[in-house]
Amino acid sequence: MKKKNSDKIFDCIVHLIVILVLIVVLYPLIYIVSASISSPIAVNSGKMLLLPKDITWEGYKIIFRNKDIWNGYLNTIIYTLVGTLVNLLFTIPAGYALARRELPGRNFFMKFILVTMFISGGLIPSYLLITGLGLKNSMWALILPGAVSVYNLIVVRTYFQTNIPEELIESAVIDGASFFRIFFEIVLPLSKPILAVMALFYGIGHWNQYFGALLYIDDRSKYPLQMILREILVIQDMSSNPNMSMSGEMAKFLYSQQQLAQVIKYGVMIVSTLPIIIIYPFLQKYFVKGVMIGSVKG
Repeated sequence: MKKKNSDKIFDCIVHLIVILVLIVVLYPLIYIVSASISSPIAVNSGKMLLLPKDITWEGYKIIFRNKDIWNGYLNTIIYTLVGTLVNLLFTIPAGYALARRELPGRNFFMKFILVTMFISGGLIPSYLLITGLGLKNSMWALILPGAVSVYNLIVVRTYFQTNIPEELIESAVIDGASFFRIFFEIVLPLSKPILAVMALFYGIGHWNQYFGALLYIDDRSKYPLQMILREILVIQDMSSNPNMSMSGEMAKFLYSQQQLAQVIKYGVMIVSTLPIIIIYPFLQKYFVKGVMIGSVKG
């Protein structure tokens, strides 16, 4: 079928917009990678615009020799794995229970849960609650408050309602299977896509967690990787403060450190996001499917 001129113009506009969006998205990524392996002088002077210039691995050498970064990496991995496991243990069974028609008062429970999606106690009551429960300065302060996301709960509930055949559950009940056996031996094996989606949703949230650690974690040995990255950025800003008084030698030293800090900053960004970048392509199809499921809330 031959396209009309108006359709051809529309296609050209769409392709142009997609190309522009691609450039806007790719440029920062390429720039960060290039800056992390370029000479500090080239990065700070603006000579490096996109591709690496005067390639050096000094920034990565300093990063991999830094014990704080490795400790932050380990803490982030622990928080992500334990936190994601806790999230799945609460969200998946709750979503399945709310999807079952025979659950008494399920509509009331769902409406009550939805209220918390839009109304919360606020920052100060949350801080007082965490402190009062004795969770401050522990990893549970970063995990338990967000054990269940209401949006993710809705996504899981909708998945069970639309993708698990009711006839399958009824036949299992007729055969004498208990609700626990139905859930663990029938429902969960058929729910691998939503499990992958929830693991990705929650895992990315835990990996990028920063504000909770800033509020509740005082022990530096328990800092996640994002807090270590924050320290690097804060130290760099302090060293570049023109109002600071210092000797000539100290100024030269801080200036050289500031230049190197730029490269280290970009290197840490790459190191901190690399695991998510590697994992995401394998779960992308499930990610898209989960977003589509969540767009229809029954």
